[in-house]
Amino acid sequence: MTPVRRPAGEAISRDTARRIALAAQGFAEPRPTGRVDVRHLRRAIERIGVLQVDSVNVLCRSHYLPLFARLGPYSRTTLDRMCWGADRELFEFFWGHKASLLPVSTYPLLRWRMRAAERQDWNADLDPDLSVPWSVVVGMRRLSAERPGLVADVLARIVERGSLTAGEASPDGERRKPTDPDPDPTTGRMWNWQDAKIAVEYLFCSGRVTIAGRRNFERLYDLTERVLPAGVLEAPEVDADEARRELLRSSARSLGVATAQELCGTTHGHFPLPKATARSVIDDLVESGDLIPVRVEGVKPQSYRWRDADDRPIDARALLSPFDTLIWNRDRTHRLFDFFYRISIYTPQPSACTATTSSPSCSAIAWSPASTSKPTAAPPACSSPPSPPNPAPPPPASPSPWPRNST
Repeated sequence: MTPVRRPAGEAISRDTARRIALAAQGFAEPRPTGRVDVRHLRRAIERIGVLQVDSVNVLCRSHYLPLFARLGPYSRTTLDRMCWGADRELFEFFWGHKASLLPVSTYPLLRWRMRAAERQDWNADLDPDLSVPWSVVVGMRRLSAERPGLVADVLARIVERGSLTAGEASPDGERRKPTDPDPDPTTGRMWNWQDAKIAVEYLFCSGRVTIAGRRNFERLYDLTERVLPAGVLEAPEVDADEARRELLRSSARSLGVATAQELCGTTHGHFPLPKATARSVIDDLVESGDLIPVRVEGVKPQSYRWRDADDRPIDARALLSPFDTLIWNRDRTHRLFDFFYRISIYTPQPSACTATTSSPSCSAIAWSPASTSKPTAAPPACSSPPSPPNPAPPPPASPSPWPRNST
């Protein structure tokens, strides 16, 4: 019989883990008392790690909210310039926990992902390092047989005309009608992309084009060398193993304390890695002292604490987007903060529940020493309260209070 691997390391309480997680995300720092400028935004983004981008827009676009939660009022125009201005400091990519904005210094650490997309033979098994939307996988498999020259034609159009939307990048303007048969039914309605969109997203994942900006929030694609700073593109390529270690260090620094799944899992990690690869990288960082194994009260999987993570008093209040790095992993939020929620517009109707104040744009959560972690209509008090040893079970399923797929 294979021996069971026992949790290793110092035992820490859930309260301690909460404080570490909140401090890692910047909630132990006082808000600026004066005008918030680009220096404040840089420091906050460094702590947050990534700003997830999402099309849901009710209060405001989700990538603006994490900075507001930590800094208070600031100029969104300043962040726009950092993201899409001539001297941009952030770039948009698929590999930073879904679509996210990342510091441009991260770009060389992701080239090994781009190389995997470049070398992929769509008539063969998938490369283990490949990480692209499923729509790209099934779409490129189909297009390589049905329209083998489309990717080259789309690229040529972008070379000639500059920043284009996916529709504008189509060389022939061909589009399927809503009544036409779905060529890739496994992608679902939301991801059933037009052929030109599949081609340009493949070029995006392989690093040939990148996001130059957005028009009414629709992506504008242009050649990477016309968008990103030359210094970033000319930086030496980082060995894939070292790049993976550095990406995992970034995850650990932003999370403070986390399980392997939370650090680099394929669905909820900052920078997803295959399970076997993740295990190897984590072992490397444990050996180097960057990750310290710990046992968190009430958390069964092995947890790891970042080497410099602080356990500091937390006294903060903030409005959190559901896509905030602190809470985007809803299972982790449930384990650490005893708060169960789901985003109803993304939840199948039979599984949706009414015991949540999650809205399409923000989540109003109260964590305070005087209360359990139940949703309220007030902004969340980001403190670390006492709690029962095990999270409360999810509320029973009931009809969703929000129209499905409503925005």
